[in-house]
Amino acid sequence: MSYRRLFLACFLVVSVFALCGAESVRLALIADVHAHDTNSPNERKVMINWEERVNAFITAAEGWSADAAISLGDFVNGRFVMGADLGEPERILGILDQTIEVFSAFDGPVHYVIGNHEVYDLSKSQILDATGEASTYYSFDLNGFHFVILDAQFDKNENDYGHIAWMVQGLVPTVELEWLKQDLAATELPTVVFIHQPLDSDFELLAGGPPVYNHLEVRTVLEGDGDVIAVFAGHDHDSHHSVINDVHYFTIASMVDHDDPTPLTWAFVTIDTESNTILVDGEGLQSDLEVSF
Repeated sequence: MSYRRLFLACFLVVSVFALCGAESVRLALIADVHAHDTNSPNERKVMINWEERVNAFITAAEGWSADAAISLGDFVNGRFVMGADLGEPERILGILDQTIEVFSAFDGPVHYVIGNHEVYDLSKSQILDATGEASTYYSFDLNGFHFVILDAQFDKNENDYGHIAWMVQGLVPTVELEWLKQDLAATELPTVVFIHQPLDSDFELLAGGPPVYNHLEVRTVLEGDGDVIAVFAGHDHDSHHSVINDVHYFTIASMVDHDDPTPLTWAFVTIDTESNTILVDGEGLQSDLEVSF
């Protein structure tokens, strides 16, 4: 082999290793900030201090050298509060713009999962205009991993939620499920999924039924793919972990303050394919976890 060909061969090997050799990713996750200009006294929610709490998260995430920062939904509260005046709904869009401006100060990629509270007073087109995304569900690759953002804010009849005033349950519609199947089939990278309402819970809410009406159907798609290793959600406001058919389901504790007060809460997640571990370094109400996949 000529020196030129040997050089090219070595260059290709090094290039492929550089592209595919990443073995870990560091994710800074925050859930249920419920940013608002009014507190909810009957729920004891303190929401007007959201900016200092999100800024603390951003500072910590950058100090930890996170590869990406992700909000798991209910970033804004919507105007529904208990025990206080609702006020005009138009101001909620301004609150969303403010929270995104603060969150986007993170020095790296940021992603937003839509929660049920975002659509109380906003349409999804308004949310997309604010976040700059083209769709409420999409995927991306980072550090040798595949990531999927899902949108579960649909009703039982697969109608898009928006300006609905009050709702806690969701559904992943047929068109999104078909997209998900195709997206998962197109990659062999280890895959992590983000959604607002948990998929591993079937507890009865006040409205009746699971947080995601068709959670079993969605889980069948994820668990049947073979590359999905973890699903991260919020919504529950508590820290939780379960394993179903070799997929790890994590619920991240909420950031929203209460008059206790609630400590700053988030999760720094390291996923490593060399050791096949997921390490959750929890802050505040979030539990520390180390699991194998």
